[in-house]
Amino acid sequence: MTEFSERVESVSISGIREVFEAAGDDAINLGLGQPDFSAPAHAHEAAVEAIRDGRADGYTGNKGMRPLREAIAAKHERDQGIDVSPDDIIATAGGSEALHIALEAHVDAGDEVILPDPGFVSYDALTKLAGGEPVPVPLRDDLTLDPAAVEDAITDDTAAFVVNSPGNPTGAVSPPEDIREFARIADEHDVLCVSDEVYEYTVFDGEFRSPAEFAETDNVVVVNSASKLYSMTGWRLGWVHASSRRIERMLRVHQYIQACASAPAQFAAEAALTGPQDQVSEMTESFRRRRDIVVSGLEDIGLDVPTPGGAFYCMPEVPDGFVEECLERGVIVVPGDAFGEHGDGYARLSYATDEESLREALDVMAEAYDAVA
Repeated sequence: MTEFSERVESVSISGIREVFEAAGDDAINLGLGQPDFSAPAHAHEAAVEAIRDGRADGYTGNKGMRPLREAIAAKHERDQGIDVSPDDIIATAGGSEALHIALEAHVDAGDEVILPDPGFVSYDALTKLAGGEPVPVPLRDDLTLDPAAVEDAITDDTAAFVVNSPGNPTGAVSPPEDIREFARIADEHDVLCVSDEVYEYTVFDGEFRSPAEFAETDNVVVVNSASKLYSMTGWRLGWVHASSRRIERMLRVHQYIQACASAPAQFAAEAALTGPQDQVSEMTESFRRRRDIVVSGLEDIGLDVPTPGGAFYCMPEVPDGFVEECLERGVIVVPGDAFGEHGDGYARLSYATDEESLREALDVMAEAYDAVA
């Protein structure tokens, strides 16, 4: 009788999903990691026009449409000063597929991948599905990843390490000197740095920088997405850029599991990247206001919470039973250990919801804290 692969048996359903299913339909959801804005109107129109004209009915090239890849390349040159060829970009089914093909193309059975802990749930699972061994590295007290800790964790079996700034689940923004160090580590140790940059535009404090700006070799693979930049999570359009030789290997994986990203989504993302960018700054300012409401409210409750410099998450330290008490009272927060063993004792809150709901949720969380403190 055919059983299941060891790879799939090594992963489980996301702890985030388990929390959602345990909550009622009318719960205030502070667990969902997606913006509560509509995608830009010009992105909607571009997709609709392409569908009406019959231009979105067929496959595109494996890498994606040339105009989209040119728009992505222009974006990276404009925002980061990085010279990226459109030929060295693959449009993917969201940032999730970009992460998947990056690890599949570079990780062999038994290879080690160094991960931030707590870190985004996909890093551990995708490493295992590629046959690799996750090596979790605990974060600093401010919830940033320490380059020295990454370097100390490197062994002869290390294939890659993952950097995520601004970070999920922490909201932490790594300082430029740390990002420069990650590039040095990748160069000097000849290991791959996978830089997850999907929250690039959502920065309140500090500065977004990419390891690709500083690397002297081709040991950096950049993952990004329209999902968080333009509130297009449902469109499933991301991308990966790297050197030509790395893109060619990732394309070998992409062409068989996906063939190409959704054509309507590609038209929409091209329009989002090349059209007016006003909504991006408006979203960032809205998230900044919500961040301040949530951090102030959590501190008033008595919780210790590092102030997040970006994204739309925060991770307060919470007492035992706090997450369960919140759920019972109708507020979804995610236990920190869903993001790794070093997340134990924390909870992740997403403030990608309206201010009224956030204030109501804070009142409920105060009751939950009083019940367990």
